[in-house]
Amino acid sequence: MKTIKEDVTSELIINKSKFITILTNVNNVEEANEKLNYYKNVYKNATHYCTAYIIDSHIKCSDDKEPSGTAGIPILNVLKNNNLQHILCIVIRYFGGIKLGTGGLTRAYSNSVSKAILEATITNLTEGYYLEISFNYNDTKTIDNILKNYEIKKTYNQDITYSFKISKEEFNKIEPIIIKNTKIIKKEPITFTL
Repeated sequence: MKTIKEDVTSELIINKSKFITILTNVNNVEEANEKLNYYKNVYKNATHYCTAYIIDSHIKCSDDKEPSGTAGIPILNVLKNNNLQHILCIVIRYFGGIKLGTGGLTRAYSNSVSKAILEATITNLTEGYYLEISFNYNDTKTIDNILKNYEIKKTYNQDITYSFKISKEEFNKIEPIIIKNTKIIKKEPITFTL
């Protein structure tokens, strides 16, 4: 699975219509909806906000009042053809006064997304977990040695709590030691970039 490393904004002008394409990472449908609302506010008065997202098995697209099948599906197809995941694509159109016809619209939306993807840095996605573990101060040296290569958020109270992301493969390697020396507070499946 692949996604983009960072958000991309790209612009294309076709027959006086401006197409602004935004590619952004999303972890869930709620985040996709929040980002869409945010960009609708940033690009006020646009004629159309056509979208597609792929978030695991959640796949959706919208023509946003363009003729049926001329925007959402072409956007989605470009995302699928590039094997992208955890991605939201918004193509914002400011109508320039010249009608493009159904074929022209389909090409315009497809080309807009393809251009944005060419400008993006593509990276691999890893399946893993978001872990929160808690342990006694006496076990700090052991735990720190095991987790020395991870970016960890540390909280110090009566016990120590570490929060971090870990791939399934890495977790399977250290699971026996983690279980022996800590209490797992949270183990949430996630997909993330390394």
